[in-house]
Amino acid sequence: MSSRTTATMRAVSPRAWGAPDVLVPVEVDRPEPGITEILVKVHAAGVNPVDWKTRAAGEFGTWGDTPILGYDVSGTVEAVGPGVTLFAPGDEVFGMPRFPEQAGGYAEYVVAPARRFARKPANIDHVEAAALPLAALTAWQGLIETAELRAGQRVLIHAAAGGVGHLAVQIAKAQGAYVIGTARADKHDFLRSLGADELIDYTTTDFAEAVRDVDVVLDGVGGPYGDRSLPVLRRGGHLVTLPDPGGLPDAERARQAGVHTGWTIVEPDRHGMLEIARLVTEGRLRAEVAETFPLERAAEAHAMGELSRTQGKLVLTVA
Repeated sequence: MSSRTTATMRAVSPRAWGAPDVLVPVEVDRPEPGITEILVKVHAAGVNPVDWKTRAAGEFGTWGDTPILGYDVSGTVEAVGPGVTLFAPGDEVFGMPRFPEQAGGYAEYVVAPARRFARKPANIDHVEAAALPLAALTAWQGLIETAELRAGQRVLIHAAAGGVGHLAVQIAKAQGAYVIGTARADKHDFLRSLGADELIDYTTTDFAEAVRDVDVVLDGVGGPYGDRSLPVLRRGGHLVTLPDPGGLPDAERARQAGVHTGWTIVEPDRHGMLEIARLVTEGRLRAEVAETFPLERAAEAHAMGELSRTQGKLVLTVA
């Protein structure tokens, strides 16, 4: 009489919440796809600020007995569950599954609903694709859906060279907007290559004195940047805050200024993923990959990310 052996996979998990070195390689059961789910063999996984902030304190997200970080994945469909019609084994896909629940991107395999994924554009590899979902969806939802950015409008993007920022620059340009970005001077040539129209070195210039008549501000910094951004906005303009709601300006000040303010958190969204894939295919959106690390060196990626000087995204290579 034979016994069934459960397949396992490599992953990286924090043995406790804390410094980067809590991330250690583990072996866990390989998941199986349920109804409307797909099993994806992960080729690459993006690393995002939410990953290292969660690892440090464990205050965000919903975690299982063995927490596995990572929301950005790109890979190949290994198997499909009952009811899946969008994909078949062998299809290349990328997506941001399950956020803010445990998606488990820092692993060899991920299971998630099929509609959390889109087909990977053929003109990029898995590393570039894994750098896109969370950051690009954040920029898309903040600029296009929340602020309703339109052609001809002026947008100010804080931290324009960062993971979300450099994608937001390109999405805004693809929408036909005039793009102003804040970044250190050594990042300006890079941002001009992405289409930025005007750049401000925040280490030498106060953006609140240099910019006026902006329709949309995308604040990827938080803290005092929300209050400081109010004077640059036109009446009827939108201030979209990303890091946390604590960065929102005083509601009465915003009302008097005639500015719409709000904190937005990214959501899994197949429509947005399809739009991102379209822009990539058309050559109007690309992810800058600052550095890649093998899965087992996720702790090094977190340590680098926490320095907050990265241009673009960090990615783990898995398969």
